[in-house]
Amino acid sequence: MADIKPTKLSERCNATFMLALNDTLNVLSGKWKLHIMGALLDGKKRFTEIENSIPKINPRMLSKELKELEVNGIVSRTVHNTIPVAVEYELTKSGYSIGDVLEVMVEWGLQHRKLIMGKKTKAA
Repeated sequence: MADIKPTKLSERCNATFMLALNDTLNVLSGKWKLHIMGALLDGKKRFTEIENSIPKINPRMLSKELKELEVNGIVSRTVHNTIPVAVEYELTKSGYSIGDVLEVMVEWGLQHRKLIMGKKTKAA
C-alpha cells in the first residue's frame, strides 16, 4: 500500500467537483439503477427482458427505477402503437456514456473481491 499516490481527483476537490459528484450520485443512487443501465448497454429492451436479466428485482421496483432514470435523462421510453402496446427502454446518449465507468467499476470490484477473499482465506 506504500505505492498509493494522490489522484487527479484529490487535486480537484473543490466546490465544482463536489457539486458534480453530488449530481452523479443523485442520478445513480439506488440499489438497482446501475444494474438496469448495465442491462440496457446491449440495446433496447422491453420491461420483462430487463426484469429477467436482473435477478431479485421486483416489477414495482424496476418500474420506479426506470421512471427515475427517464426523468434524469438516462433512459428513454418508447411506446409502440401495437396490440398489445409494446414499450421499449433504451439508454440515452448520456446513459450510454456511463458504459466505460461501469467497466472500470466491475474491474475494481473483481480486484477488490480477490483482495478481500485472499485476506479471509489467509486469516482462516
